[in-house]
Amino acid sequence: PRSPSGRRRALAAAFTVLPLLLLTCCVRCVESSKPSNIIVVLADDQDVQLGGMMPIKKTKALIGAAGATFVNAFTVTPLCCPSRSSILTGRYPHNHEVRNNSLTGNCSSALWQKGPEAEAFPIYLSKQKYQTFFAGKYLNQYGKKEVGDVAHVPPGWDQWHALVGNSQYYNYTLSVNGKAEKHGDSYEKDYLTDLIVNRSLRFLDDRSPQHPFFLMLSPPAPHSPWMAAPQYQKMFSDVQAPRDGSFNKLGKDKHWLLRQPVNPMPNSSINFLDDAYRKRWQTLLSVDDMVEMLVKKLDSMKELDNTYIFYTSDNGYHTGQFSLPIDKRQLYEFDIRIPLMVRGPGIKPNQTLQAPVLNIDLAPTILDISGVNLSTVNVDGQSFLAQMAPSLRNGTARPFFLVEYTGEGHPTTDPACPKLGPGLSQCFPDCVCEDAYNNTYACVRTLDSKNNLQYCEFADSESFVEVYNLTSDPHQLENIVKKVDPTILQAMNQRLIKLQSCVGDSCRNID
Repeated sequence: PRSPSGRRRALAAAFTVLPLLLLTCCVRCVESSKPSNIIVVLADDQDVQLGGMMPIKKTKALIGAAGATFVNAFTVTPLCCPSRSSILTGRYPHNHEVRNNSLTGNCSSALWQKGPEAEAFPIYLSKQKYQTFFAGKYLNQYGKKEVGDVAHVPPGWDQWHALVGNSQYYNYTLSVNGKAEKHGDSYEKDYLTDLIVNRSLRFLDDRSPQHPFFLMLSPPAPHSPWMAAPQYQKMFSDVQAPRDGSFNKLGKDKHWLLRQPVNPMPNSSINFLDDAYRKRWQTLLSVDDMVEMLVKKLDSMKELDNTYIFYTSDNGYHTGQFSLPIDKRQLYEFDIRIPLMVRGPGIKPNQTLQAPVLNIDLAPTILDISGVNLSTVNVDGQSFLAQMAPSLRNGTARPFFLVEYTGEGHPTTDPACPKLGPGLSQCFPDCVCEDAYNNTYACVRTLDSKNNLQYCEFADSESFVEVYNLTSDPHQLENIVKKVDPTILQAMNQRLIKLQSCVGDSCRNID
């Protein structure tokens, strides 16, 4: 038997251990109820229709196979700045008013900064005590002197490493928490895709474990100028752009911009687009490495199982479809369909989801995960957490949606293409123009088990209309506006009118 003093020591030891046990339990209880972390990887111009996902094998295994792949994901506008503005706000372009990549089109303008940017989703995450980090391309006109220069850091971000202007891989300036940081052409120090992931890993090391984190990583790939990391510059040497579907086809019965390319395409255009296609794939290999490094880091931190990782792009892309060499900005599938894969808590692996989702749904989904009451937020999109993790939410798929775009042009004639006249832009190679002031359109799209239709109206002197049945004509080769039942055209026109003026709830609930 123990002596009285031995018993006292044992009791004292027990009372010392008990609070530690209680403390451990409390910490664990707090940890288990801590909101999930969220990471968004946003590629730039990555298509899903023309093989754009082929190079990112590790990403498809680590996110897609480990979670959900949405096979009907769309951008509501196929151009970088308005699309990114839609991602940040959860709103259609007619509500955030960013129309194209120009300052006059409201890209990162003073009007954007005063209004939509001040209500974007990072602000809500910050209020939910998320530690927020941004690195990479933000908006095409970000950092311009007339709109606040690099000192302008959008509200809601704790760490800010944003590219000034449009995508670059070398020789760029970053705004690092409001201060200019110039970069040169050293692969080790400056290659932007690698810099983004390295700084994100440092942020994860320095974060506070008490609070959840949100990271948005926005690499330049596969946007031009298509500069791959040195180790990847010889990859895919035998690859060429796909020759199927609408490749090198005449834009018959289409809007005038689709009727102007030379057909068949000259060899110089085909060589140019094949080269672009290969280089785009090469740049994506560094993005694939980025995702792998992030997943490994989260795993080593024991945070992987409590982190949602989204992988998507701002718009699709084309290389030779309807004889347009390279670009986006058109209403067709190759430009409006985007990749979307998500893994995270409650999402079963290897899911392929058919429900249509839009880039305006990203903000409400992120806020839903973070615990924000969505009825308090002004968004046009809807959370798709229900589609990925039905046990967490009940939800409904939308019967139809809007795609809208406002064309950009130059007021004067392009000196390289004098015969074309003013009002056009993006006229390369071989003077094939990819955009114009009157490349301004709005489409309503239905996508369900019975209907897969697209109805588009142009704001031009012709009031041109394009209609496609994508079930029977997946490559949109035949405009059926003259063949379709007029009552269907009238119904689609009425839906389009309602969608073009919708706000919030009325964008989600249209008959």
